[in-house]
Amino acid sequence: MNHQYYNVIGVMSGTSLDGIDLAHIEFIKRDCWTFTILEKQCIPYSAQWKARLQEAVGLNKEALQQLNVEYTALLAATCKDFVSKHKLQDILAICSHGHTILHQPEQGITLQIGNLPDIARLTVHRVVCDFRIQDVKMGGQGAPLVPIGDRLLFPDFDYCLNLGGFANLSFEQNGLRAAYDICAVNVVLNHYAQLLNADFDAGGAFAKAGSPQPQQLKQLNELPYYSLQAPKSLGIEWVGENVFPILKSIDKPLDALATFTEHAAIQIAANLTAGSRVLVTGGGAYNDFLIQRLKQHKELSITIPAAQLVEYKEALIFAFLGILRLRNENNCLASVTGASRDHSSGEIYIP
Repeated sequence: MNHQYYNVIGVMSGTSLDGIDLAHIEFIKRDCWTFTILEKQCIPYSAQWKARLQEAVGLNKEALQQLNVEYTALLAATCKDFVSKHKLQDILAICSHGHTILHQPEQGITLQIGNLPDIARLTVHRVVCDFRIQDVKMGGQGAPLVPIGDRLLFPDFDYCLNLGGFANLSFEQNGLRAAYDICAVNVVLNHYAQLLNADFDAGGAFAKAGSPQPQQLKQLNELPYYSLQAPKSLGIEWVGENVFPILKSIDKPLDALATFTEHAAIQIAANLTAGSRVLVTGGGAYNDFLIQRLKQHKELSITIPAAQLVEYKEALIFAFLGILRLRNENNCLASVTGASRDHSSGEIYIP
């Protein structure tokens, strides 16, 4: 496709289970890419859906298939409501990540539900989705996928740091894009905040009120993942097997939050060069205490952009990945995922 103007919707559901992020975006390709986020909305999950998605990793094959069908219907209805509410017209495509349930690339497994072909029929729109599975089949991690967007949309920064369910980093290295997951963030912090009857640790206030526990902090920092070379990526299974068993030995949720926040700050700082320009997005950008601790560990020039970019960057990027797929241009980088080659990934469904 040779269009230079693209009117699309990006859809993202992250591991922190905040809800379904939708963004209506216009992209223009001239000498470089520019974008405008026109409408955006986060649709929170009901308590029932949140519980179902949290427990999905333990389901058998048949139950997972049924969940996929029902989640695809939920996602389609959410997209249709968004289009109707904002009276959107002439949408080229809905570009949707789906929701990750299983991510075990070393075993050739990754599953993002909500990407069944039915979604095009249900939304009555062209849909570009399921961006990870081809990369895993080509020997890659299937993640992270955001770096091509970081390279083409945010070239003025040394690093793009996303603080979502996991902290991930993207940067140029020897003429190639490098990117990987650093550590868990909100997928752990939100869990302990919920024990204190809050959805998340607002501003890091809980962590600030707690005390880091030296023994558990040391155990966390010694987890083998941190010494692995990229490409590498994390999933919720890794957190359940490695992080929660260590934190369970801490009696007070406040202290667990303080310990893990300090751990995240240490690990993130270790992956950044002093004096570099860092664009920080994702819900963790609002965790003032985490950002403060990060600056204590490394001198950095940190930019936290306008709220719409902080909160909708992943929806923005998946919209962009969909455009690249429609243009048959590479949207997965082998230097990032470890796949056999760069490639254009994603299924295209027509209603």
